[in-house]
Amino acid sequence: MTEIIQKTPYEFIGGEKALLSLVDRFYFFMDTMPEAAGIRAMHAKSLSGARDKLFKFLSGWLGGPDLFIQQYGHPRLRQRHFPFAIGPSERDQWMLCMNKALNEMPMDAVFRENLSQALQQLATHMINQHE
Repeated sequence: MTEIIQKTPYEFIGGEKALLSLVDRFYFFMDTMPEAAGIRAMHAKSLSGARDKLFKFLSGWLGGPDLFIQQYGHPRLRQRHFPFAIGPSERDQWMLCMNKALNEMPMDAVFRENLSQALQQLATHMINQHE
């Protein structure tokens, strides 16, 4: 009998080390790209808190350890983001940074596209302002 072992997306991208690298690159792009100035301005001067929270959230969201829930409880993403005016432009800026970071990660192209689409849906769900 053959046992089928399925990897979680967290394992597929390379676990904690790869996820930390992805989050670091994401915030590097947010911090340095003029095209992301709108969303960068929504963040604190230091991105370390946001970096930590995104890493912890993505860890659980991708099927790894539920670090965010352990520390902060249920993500309630829309509620947590409601104090920020997020429209299609902010979503697009966030996705620009995330896609640039994803493109630097060594992963299967189909998996990368599926992950990008799932993150796009998540980012679209955060929209609370319509231009």
